[in-house]
Amino acid sequence: LNGLPHLLGMAETNVERGLRVLRWVAHEMDVRYKRFAELTARNLEDYNTKVTRKRSGKEPLDDAKPLPRIVVLIDELADLMLFEPEETERLLTRIAQMARATGIHLVVATQRPSTDVVTGLIKANFPARVSFATASIVDSRVILDAPGAETLLGRGDMLFLRPDASSPMRIQGCFISEDELEAIIHYWQQEIGATPAKPPWDAVSEARGPEQWRIEGLDKDADLLEQAIAYARSQGSVSTSGIQRRLRISYPRAARLMEQMENMGIVGPQESAGRKRRVILGGEEDPPL
Repeated sequence: LNGLPHLLGMAETNVERGLRVLRWVAHEMDVRYKRFAELTARNLEDYNTKVTRKRSGKEPLDDAKPLPRIVVLIDELADLMLFEPEETERLLTRIAQMARATGIHLVVATQRPSTDVVTGLIKANFPARVSFATASIVDSRVILDAPGAETLLGRGDMLFLRPDASSPMRIQGCFISEDELEAIIHYWQQEIGATPAKPPWDAVSEARGPEQWRIEGLDKDADLLEQAIAYARSQGSVSTSGIQRRLRISYPRAARLMEQMENMGIVGPQESAGRKRRVILGGEEDPPL
């Protein structure tokens, strides 16, 4: 789908950048709620109506503009849950609970409908569900809370559960060939133009050091990075598992902090498996940013 003019950026295939997108979406949701409060608007439609009315009149309105809807599509949830399960679950749950009124919507898919991927907390906040053919009745229950998907025929045969329905509805999806898809993308590129070169979530990775995580309201990760740096300096040598135990975080997050400290020049590279990394900058000296 890369190249469609209505995309905020290119499709992200790196799981770390995918998580960065979710962080940006959560921040954008908070920003929109603040804008709604300024105009006493309840939702996106109300806000856009008031902005349009004020812009066409003589009332001062600063730089407020109508806001578009944002749809976030996750093609494989399992990758994100494997990389950072706690933060992925927290972000998805928060966005699903609060973002609809701001015009932000989530479409989440997975080929592995197990309980460690589609957790109870995630499932409880996604009342509208679609299931294609599953391998077992257990997978069907994970998705729909009911059997039935294991008997589907494939090729677009699906069960759709509406939020206001007690049982799923059987529907048929249409097949779109690669040629048709490319023709649609080419048409919109010719009509409107190409995708913006710089997506808004790229701002998160432009700074270095703790400030990298302060961009777009990521103060929690900035604090963790500062704590990891302080711990590394006090030890002289440090391991990922040591950071994990000290900060009481998941191993993937500790590994990401270790990688960030290596990029900053605070710790040396991994010399061999199982050995601690040497701390290059110690004491109270500030790391290079």
